[in-house]
Amino acid sequence: MSNRVVIIGAGGVGNVVAFKCAMNSEVFNEIILASRTKSKCDTIAKDILEMTGKSIETASIDADNVDELVAFFKETKPKMVINVALPYQDLTIMDACVACGIDYLDTANYEHPDTAKFEYKEQWAKDEAFKEAGIMGLLGSGFDPGATNVFCAYAQKHYFDEIHTIDILDCNAGDHGYPFATNFNPEINLREVSAKGRYWQKDENGKGEWIETEPMEIMQVWDYPQIGAKDSYLLYHEEMESLVKHIKGLQRIRFFMTFGQSYLTHMKCLENVGMLGIKEVEHKGMKIVPMEFLATLLPDPASLGVRTKGKTNIGIFAKGLKDEKERTIYIYQVKVHEECYAEVKSQGVSYTTGVPAMIGAKLMLEGKWQEKGVFNMEQLDPDYFMEEMNKQGLPWNVIEVEPNQSFIVG
Repeated sequence: MSNRVVIIGAGGVGNVVAFKCAMNSEVFNEIILASRTKSKCDTIAKDILEMTGKSIETASIDADNVDELVAFFKETKPKMVINVALPYQDLTIMDACVACGIDYLDTANYEHPDTAKFEYKEQWAKDEAFKEAGIMGLLGSGFDPGATNVFCAYAQKHYFDEIHTIDILDCNAGDHGYPFATNFNPEINLREVSAKGRYWQKDENGKGEWIETEPMEIMQVWDYPQIGAKDSYLLYHEEMESLVKHIKGLQRIRFFMTFGQSYLTHMKCLENVGMLGIKEVEHKGMKIVPMEFLATLLPDPASLGVRTKGKTNIGIFAKGLKDEKERTIYIYQVKVHEECYAEVKSQGVSYTTGVPAMIGAKLMLEGKWQEKGVFNMEQLDPDYFMEEMNKQGLPWNVIEVEPNQSFIVG
């Protein structure tokens, strides 16, 4: 049977997924790239043909419409769907996959367009429907979530008997030259960054609880390998929600992301004047959503690749026990933005999200990751994924951290 796949979404990440699938055509025999705007798909297809010699098909699809998705899937008969559209569209695409009996993969969990909140609850609720349809749904196969979940599972399998604390560290030291821009969809990015922070820990009675913080309230300076010291701010990030369920012995998990002062100043000013609002307002007799209007003014993240210089470093810093002795492991991946553009015409943030999406899909099509139901990344054997990362452009490193060694500055 042909391994025909449908990729939904033609932004920066969709571009990377389409390129990397074409580069692995021995597994991805036929590729259809679909988006609401077919012209974006056609541009990507043209670039892929010129740079790799591989042809892919393109199509127009409304990912908000289940009936249209079902009709499209019945016509094209893919073996699986890779969803790199907006997180608002996760549920409609999942429902269409259930109706057609097609495996599903995404890179980010569901968000309601009218509520600045993201969680796995509604996607996890589809587990039984996926089992009944005899298909697999793989959630969050990006980098964070995605590769960071796999790093945790790999650490649990090979380095620890139990992991007590995890800090997920996301550093983008790239410079695109604009006064202010976002590295992925502006609405999603700004919602995430301006929301209250949260981290999970066990209290003195051993009961797990979520601790809420003000946006950017907690900052630590981490010394990132190959990059250096960067201000890192505690955020809530979706992979923590699943990791607290699946990592043995966990007592605390946090997520930190780096931001420069210029970015934070711009974001605070926009927030103060209401430009981050997600509710409709009236402007000259028309209804507009401030965040959507702002997104039209900002540079398209897919256009940043040619301008972006520098590196990313994303990983996990884990402490726990092995053979009743304390142990600390730092697993991380460093990527150069310019190398990403040279390979697939995208900057590093899109690359580090898109490559893991392709890897997850590849493992599903090869039968190495093939279950029935809905799964998060850390529930599957991490060794296959870690091996593919080294092959597919995301080589990783492991540091055994000595007791007197610290990556926190000051």
